[in-house]
Amino acid sequence: MQQRPLGRSGLTVSRLALGTMTWGRDTDTDDAAGQLKTFRDAGGNLVDTADVYGDGDAESVIGSLLGHLIPRDELIIASKAGLRPGMTRRRDGSRAHLLRALDATLTRLGTDHLDLWQVHGYDPDTPIDETLAALDTAVATGRVRYAGISNFSGWQTAQAATWQQAWPGRTPLVSAQVEYSLLERGVEREVLPACQALGLGVLPWSPLGRGVLTGKYRSGVPADSRAASPHFEPFVAPYLDARCTGIVEAVVTAASGLGVSPLEVALAWVRDRPGVVAPVLGARSVGQLLGALQSETVELPPEIRAALDDVSAVPSGYPERQT
Repeated sequence: MQQRPLGRSGLTVSRLALGTMTWGRDTDTDDAAGQLKTFRDAGGNLVDTADVYGDGDAESVIGSLLGHLIPRDELIIASKAGLRPGMTRRRDGSRAHLLRALDATLTRLGTDHLDLWQVHGYDPDTPIDETLAALDTAVATGRVRYAGISNFSGWQTAQAATWQQAWPGRTPLVSAQVEYSLLERGVEREVLPACQALGLGVLPWSPLGRGVLTGKYRSGVPADSRAASPHFEPFVAPYLDARCTGIVEAVVTAASGLGVSPLEVALAWVRDRPGVVAPVLGARSVGQLLGALQSETVELPPEIRAALDDVSAVPSGYPERQT
């Protein structure tokens, strides 16, 4: 698998990342082990997780596999902190919460450091300098190697990255993890330009439109799909409308013409967008992961890329676009 630099840093990562949102919940330890070994054997090294995935179980599953299955130094482990689902304060970017969450993450993973640690959402109730200072502390104490953000808007991304660059000795941000796919291109208005201007590599989550771009929902909801899971049905439902259906049909048509799967077309499209480093694959089984890894050899012809750009375009006006 090809490698890419992560933002304006010396760290190189595989251009596909392995996501673990379902690990410990819909994906058991044996299936997770199969995915991790398959991914590593294909040349992948970037594994993405978060402290809230499975209420911490995803990190525990990864920790149970490190060492005896995959040596720790063969993986780039990225985790996130700052979300508190179900709590009155849903986002907590305070120093107290973030550093406490980091220690818990390291314990579950059974490692002394994260390669990449990202703030999992902007917290309007905490001064941004306090949130970012927690990243500085984590790096200075050796618990984290690189730092990034996730689900920040364009102005929030620019504010955070500029703050870190403006003060000597601060930890520069190297990544921004955001939802990005043919079904969700809103980040192209402000977030992606901010990342490119300030040197942050983009890590798209849900690059397959929450699974919808695989085409598996064209005839209904399969019993083994995320949309059939009580945990993830609300997550998938917004992408089953008429607009998204039209985009899926365009992807299916392109895939048929190229002799590949819709999944491969959708992944290749987002993988090669400007500023993108590594889409995060959310496979639920080894079979799904193998299908996604086939995209490594797919390069979309310019005319197909242009057609997909056109059918999935999002409205853009003032001030993003000025004539």
